[in-house]
Amino acid sequence: MATILVVDDELGIRALLSEILSDEGHTIELAENATQARAARERMRPDLVLLDIWMPDVDGVTLLKEWGGAGLLTMPVIMMSGHGTIDTAVEATKFGAIAFLEKPITLQKLLRAVEQALVKTAPPRPAPAAMGLPSYTRTEPGNLPVAANHSLPLSSHLPISNALASEQSFELDRPLREARDAFEKSYFEFHLAKENGSMTRVAEKTGLERTHLYRKLKQLGVDLSRNKRGSTG
Repeated sequence: MATILVVDDELGIRALLSEILSDEGHTIELAENATQARAARERMRPDLVLLDIWMPDVDGVTLLKEWGGAGLLTMPVIMMSGHGTIDTAVEATKFGAIAFLEKPITLQKLLRAVEQALVKTAPPRPAPAAMGLPSYTRTEPGNLPVAANHSLPLSSHLPISNALASEQSFELDRPLREARDAFEKSYFEFHLAKENGSMTRVAEKTGLERTHLYRKLKQLGVDLSRNKRGSTG
């Protein structure tokens, strides 16, 4: 996962972006002005910066130019603005910004822009010696299998229908409520494994509000700790 610096003078924007990106497994540092941004950039050497254009002391484009002129633009920068124009976006790109996000920023656009920026700057990975299926561990009856390597989601290697047919088993000779709870538990564990433990993505996929989703998982006894992303950075 990446270390991301969010620079915005609005507390609400900083809190929202921090919550979403932290839930995706990233490490987040916050700054409300250019002075704090300079200090944070020097201290943590972020993998990515989300930089607001309109700030009270020094605007984002000026800070971007400053970093570029000093040879400090060693990380991708995504500019953000609620009052941006095409000219502003073009100017920011000219001085080194990799993308421009217009406020209000939607969840899909934010995650897509961050993912693309990190992919573009990531070092190339060596090709694997042999491509094969990941190893799977069978869980207790009623639960879907979880890939032993969480970086390889189940759906990317086996059709979901095949996985269900070969690994899923429900005891139907039980009260309806128990059977439904068993199904729901397996359903949510499947999506948590598929989305690498991202509550934001699971909420979006299942159509539930995050608060409702947390309550539901707790009620079903779903172990959230085993679905968290690997903490490798």
